[in-house]
Amino acid sequence: MQQLSGLDASFLYFETANAPMHIGGIAIYDPSTVPGLRGPLRFKTILKNIEGRLHLARSFREKIVPVPLSLDHPYWIEDPHFDLEYHVRHIALPKPGDWRQLCIQAARLHSRPLDLSRPLWEMYVIEGLDNVEGLPPGSFAVVTKIHHAAIDGVSGAEITAVLHDLSPDPEPPPEPETPWVGEEDPSSWDLLARAAWNTPSHPFRFARLMTRTLPAVGRVASQMWTRQLTIPAAPGISVPRTRFNGTVSPHRVIDGRVFELAEVRAMKKAVAGATVNDVVLATVGGAMRRYLASNDELPEESLVAMAPISVRTEDEKGTQGNRVTAMAVALGTQVEDPLERLRVVHEGAVQSKALTNAIGARLMTDYTNFVPSSVAGLAARLYSRFALANRMRPMFNTVVTNVPGPQVPLYAYGARLVAQYGMGPILDGMGLIHPVFSYCGKVTIAVTSCRALMPDPAFYADCLQASFEELRAASGVTEVRAAAKPRAKAATASPAHAS
Repeated sequence: MQQLSGLDASFLYFETANAPMHIGGIAIYDPSTVPGLRGPLRFKTILKNIEGRLHLARSFREKIVPVPLSLDHPYWIEDPHFDLEYHVRHIALPKPGDWRQLCIQAARLHSRPLDLSRPLWEMYVIEGLDNVEGLPPGSFAVVTKIHHAAIDGVSGAEITAVLHDLSPDPEPPPEPETPWVGEEDPSSWDLLARAAWNTPSHPFRFARLMTRTLPAVGRVASQMWTRQLTIPAAPGISVPRTRFNGTVSPHRVIDGRVFELAEVRAMKKAVAGATVNDVVLATVGGAMRRYLASNDELPEESLVAMAPISVRTEDEKGTQGNRVTAMAVALGTQVEDPLERLRVVHEGAVQSKALTNAIGARLMTDYTNFVPSSVAGLAARLYSRFALANRMRPMFNTVVTNVPGPQVPLYAYGARLVAQYGMGPILDGMGLIHPVFSYCGKVTIAVTSCRALMPDPAFYADCLQASFEELRAASGVTEVRAAAKPRAKAATASPAHAS
């Protein structure tokens, strides 16, 4: 039995009927690498593989137990009624089984909230990918959903590692040291007693946090006085409003594109000191510029992205939950020239990182532990009920979360992982997120949005592609000729039906 941190619990409090707070992904596999496979890979084989690894990650079998009256943050316990076949399901696309159908199905699955009375994850094995450009015959996808209260991007990547091997025919995973045993739900009196014990300690822990805050404030003031530090973006003040900063519907859209990591690394050299993440942010900025301009909605001011930063230490590797803070980065959407946009993004990112370092990366994260659980939940419900996102200045225009992945092939159930696209949560005031994942020489930039805000996700994916190619040409980088890769085709349906 372990209590959620304030940051982890906040993702439960922020959840509404229109905004479930889980993250996930679409992983595509080539079963031709399965040793001795004759015919399709059986679902029973996939279940057996997952079952043998459940003990390697606590998130698989833990469920949430709320404290009565929301007097304290909830607890994790081992679910005594855990049922693997509830969490892992098997479906197929109807013919012709193309990329657009896969995105529509993934979006529908992503729209549905998780059952908060069970372990907070689901996995869908999807067959029938027979008409996706660049995929080997017989390929299948696995769509995964895990609540953000349980993991962040880095711990999600660690769970990905748990489910995968470095060869198609590996040694069996290590056996658990002790047999798994579930926990009975604690009584209400037990939970209330724990809350009564925790609450008196809050002032003392808050005082210790303040002793770390005052030096941070001094550092920021000193560096701003000497002009070593400037505020690159002012969330909630200088951020322009776009269609993505209103209330969201319960319906999601998903799409994405895959790019060569070698090209991204070459492109960053066009601006001194630029990073792979800067190239990704500039690509997103160019895509949002194109998309909004096509609808005559491009603001004169630069759009601003929120970029999560992992503060997970070496000691915290392998632990569940969230260890992140964030920085604000101007996307340079007011700049037409792609190379100049990359320069603007890089300079803004440098200042944002300096500000984060001056404050202390973990400081703001630690403050979330002192937000009363009842107040946080009530605030989230009122924000949604009164549609305050339509009245208040937005904090950010989008989220761009970049998780570096392994650069060697991974295998699950003996099948080779071909590509991976992220899916993220959106909420009122933040209706667009770009999960970015690098793997085996490729970078995927995916997009999750609301169907009412983005009725044409295939067109937005085209904007991502065009923005990348424009920046690549401006950087003087030669296109890397590679084998065909999974990608979205141009949309053939009307925007009203695109998903």
